[in-house]
Amino acid sequence: MKYSIDHKSPVPLHAQAEELLRKLITEEAYQNGKLLPNEVELARLLAISRTTLRQAINKLVYDGLLVRKKRLGTKVNHSTVSSKSNNWLSFSQEMKLRGINIKNFELHVTWVLPDEAVANFFDIKPDKKVLKMERVRGRKDGPFVYFVSYFHPRIGLNGDEDFKRPLYELLEQDYYTIATLSKEEISAHAADHLIAEKLHIKIADPVLFRKRFVFDQGERPMEFNLGFYKADSFIYTVESRR
Repeated sequence: MKYSIDHKSPVPLHAQAEELLRKLITEEAYQNGKLLPNEVELARLLAISRTTLRQAINKLVYDGLLVRKKRLGTKVNHSTVSSKSNNWLSFSQEMKLRGINIKNFELHVTWVLPDEAVANFFDIKPDKKVLKMERVRGRKDGPFVYFVSYFHPRIGLNGDEDFKRPLYELLEQDYYTIATLSKEEISAHAADHLIAEKLHIKIADPVLFRKRFVFDQGERPMEFNLGFYKADSFIYTVESRR
């Protein structure tokens, strides 16, 4: 395990441990069923207490990413590899877990004045510019999703970042901002001219529209994200228990 905890970082140790575990379980060995190192070994490797480590593991178990087996250990829970409402992953993580190689067809970064919805979510004045990122992504044979993201000025992005890197990895490593909570709204839309052009579909074709409100480790708003998916390329699963 090559990951390490930065004990001088302002990011809480348990939050850093959680993000490291999220990266660790995407490795091929753990995707193939290998058990995670036991808590004693992991805590020693990361130089944190078992209590701190257990807090991180419990979060991933709660999110449905890990499953514990008595007298066996902890491993990836493959039964939850889908976009469940209680299993939030970044787009790149979702696709990697499904074995899908993603291609970026378009990437645009601009500074814009926020509309009312973005300004209200960020709790900023409408004359305060925010960074806007647009991406069209999909498989090699064509795009299937168009993303529009707005970022809170507090993060400190300047627009010159390498946004070809995984987004949340960039935010964590370069700006100590960890995405820990996502609230979403899902609806069906008919493609307008812009969406049809981006996704290579016809005007009025059905698209799945996902609005995502992302919060950092302090539960402060950090990203306002809009996603437009080709209707035949995405399944959103909700699991409820009583």
